[in-house]
Amino acid sequence: MKNVTDSFLSLGHWPSAGSFGFNTDIFATNPINLSVVLGVLIFFGKGVLSDLLDNRKQRILNTIRNSEELRGGVVEQLEKARARLRKIETEAEQFRVNGYSEIEREKLNLIDSTYKTLEQLEIYKNETIRFEQQRALNQVRQQVFQQALQRALGTLNSCLNNELHLRTISANIGMLGTMKEITD
Repeated sequence: MKNVTDSFLSLGHWPSAGSFGFNTDIFATNPINLSVVLGVLIFFGKGVLSDLLDNRKQRILNTIRNSEELRGGVVEQLEKARARLRKIETEAEQFRVNGYSEIEREKLNLIDSTYKTLEQLEIYKNETIRFEQQRALNQVRQQVFQQALQRALGTLNSCLNNELHLRTISANIGMLGTMKEITD
């Protein structure tokens, strides 16, 4: 393994016939490698992220539409309640002598219950919207993190040779052992 590494390193010391050669200066090549990796991530990840956000946007819009339909049904119930209220008012006029106070109580109870129902549905709609937005954000964050992790692992696996790979694994195992000792 050392001979293979030495042969690649010796390529960097060959006299160049033109401007071609291997740059073995790690500090000069890391910014270039990082910029290439970031460029690839941005180029390929932009479409995926855009699609995910569009799908979540459609789900949220559908939830809002459903909430608006529910609200429309409540408004319809409110109109029915108002029609019933008008009917009760006409009957109240007829029976004013016998039970004016009882009819007024019925009217107030009906209005109060309708407004409470409207308030509860409005609260439910707002909570549903907040929940869907939070869930969408969490899902997008998780998917972006998973994709970035997969691409980073793929890049690392393609760039590491066996010796460097084994040293990295050994160092990580050592750090995990140290962290376990600290937590114990």
